[in-house]
Amino acid sequence: MPQTDPKTIKAQLRKGELKNLYYIYGRNIPEVEKLTKLIISAAVGDNEDFALNRLDGRYLDTSELYDMMQMMPMMSEYNCIVVNDYNFEKPRENMAGLKADDLNKKLMEVLKEIPSQTVLIFNVTGFEIGLKTDYKTGKSTVKDKNKKLADYAAKVGESVECPVKTENELAKDIAASVSARGSLISLDNARELAEMCQSDTLTIRSEIDKLCSYAGKNEITADILHNLVHRQSDATFFKLADAVAAFNKRMAFDALDELMQDRENRGAVLANITASFIDMYRAACARKKGKQVADVKADFAYVWEFKVKNAFRDSSRMSIKRLRECISILRDANITLNSGGCDEKVVLEQTVTRMLMTKN
Repeated sequence: MPQTDPKTIKAQLRKGELKNLYYIYGRNIPEVEKLTKLIISAAVGDNEDFALNRLDGRYLDTSELYDMMQMMPMMSEYNCIVVNDYNFEKPRENMAGLKADDLNKKLMEVLKEIPSQTVLIFNVTGFEIGLKTDYKTGKSTVKDKNKKLADYAAKVGESVECPVKTENELAKDIAASVSARGSLISLDNARELAEMCQSDTLTIRSEIDKLCSYAGKNEITADILHNLVHRQSDATFFKLADAVAAFNKRMAFDALDELMQDRENRGAVLANITASFIDMYRAACARKKGKQVADVKADFAYVWEFKVKNAFRDSSRMSIKRLRECISILRDANITLNSGGCDEKVVLEQTVTRMLMTKN
């Protein structure tokens, strides 16, 4: 079944066209969240308190979902439900004694009875959907078990992929954003900024704020980019933190080796590793107090929920005491780097080694 692009959905909403079922996914998480908000606004307007229900897909109760779907809307034309991160590959956080196919079958039966007064939105922000690309047409289709929901949504409603924009598209957006702030940047430099940030729109937005503050009314040159922007790496800081949590020495040093390719910003590497462990420490403390992902996201103003979910997952393998020890080790490394006269690579390797030696 064909997917719809975000522009088509936005055009439909401007015309007042609403479908009863949406499935929204893709690597462009901010666009997934933005499109979800637009559909909610079109369905219930300012009456979210009365006509909107949010459900966590990892703990979805299909009976509860069915009851919510049958409710009549209050103070709005539609009753709106958002189900976040239901994964057909693993429908429950804890699958003990459960079969994915059985749970998925129950959900698909419920989806056949969406009443006309209900707008049901499934969106994915916390895990990656498996995709395959037709290189002749350039279009992507879902290839994992989530294809069943994507195809059904395309048949009776809308299945929407929010892909990351190309570097050329982002370059134009960057140039326009920089110009709106009173600064200048060439398309070539804007394209390089997109590449340095791996087309991550939230990272790009943050870097634009920093660059414009520095450049003022002047042009953002290539030298300014290289001096102020940390080049992102495929080996994420999350993977390094996950490897330390799992006592996986090989994975930890493979990730560190890739991160260390950025020779001019090794201090930034340490800062980001530290941020990952602070995320896990917050999650571990929250879990101990019975708090959930949404609580941590709200309390610490996280933009991307998947970062909090990753922190909850990874911190489950580390005691609070061990996390404190790791953060103390990272603090000591930062002091050593700031004191000067040391080899940054050696300091970071020693830091990772010390963290791997800590015990739960």
